[in-house]
Amino acid sequence: MGRDHPKDRDHAKPAKMKTSDYEEKLEKLQVELCYLQEWVRATGARIIVVLEGRDTAGKGGLIKAIAERVSPRTFRVVALSAPDERQKSQLYMQRYIGHFPAAGEIVIFDRSWYNRAGVEHVMGFCSKKEYQSFLEACPKFEQWLVDSGITLIKIWLEVGKEEQEKRFMARITDPLRQWKLSPMDVLSYSRWYDYGRARDRMFAATDSEKSPWYVVFSDDKKRARLNAISHILSLIPYKKIKHAAVKLPKRSDEHKYDDRLKVETLNLVPERY
Repeated sequence: MGRDHPKDRDHAKPAKMKTSDYEEKLEKLQVELCYLQEWVRATGARIIVVLEGRDTAGKGGLIKAIAERVSPRTFRVVALSAPDERQKSQLYMQRYIGHFPAAGEIVIFDRSWYNRAGVEHVMGFCSKKEYQSFLEACPKFEQWLVDSGITLIKIWLEVGKEEQEKRFMARITDPLRQWKLSPMDVLSYSRWYDYGRARDRMFAATDSEKSPWYVVFSDDKKRARLNAISHILSLIPYKKIKHAAVKLPKRSDEHKYDDRLKVETLNLVPERY
């Protein structure tokens, strides 16, 4: 690692970003994502974005910021649940490959095959042999992806210890966030240093020139989203696609019809708001 991140993480934190400033900057980036979308469709590009990080690192919020203004047919989000018995008997990478992009698609993995280097290893869901085999095979697998023409972007969201605790407490007390808290999350919370060791071993084994990891410090959610989206865009040589101006055709009066709703015959939703 060691590329393009601050030399000193102990410097004074910048002032809290105003929501209006954040929304203005995010909208500009989302416009660029729309341009990227058109370019991907036009060129048949295939892109994979891998998002990894500890629990509460901000993967969900980043995905929402990326995906909320683009088409889900072009930007597909993949968040796989734990493998079933059949999937456990398959090759480890097999269930991920089935979700890889076809021409004109961008696939965002909300956690990925790197589960084996993280939660599976730390929580004992795979053997030491399986873990070591993954670390050795993963760079070759990703080399194959890149050589086949897929753009692979790997983002690690790094949340601090105190900030993670703060976010866990919010999930415990906020009804709107409680669904994010699973028994596995609670159990994983106590293994902070084990996850740190696993992260560093993962970086050492899988950070390569053709398939590098990019780290985004995510204690500040707003800045993390902006920085991550901006960096993803910088890694793809997209261009704005020119389209002919769209003109709406005149509506035909042929077969004119009184299309007002017959409200007296319908079940109307009460207008409570």
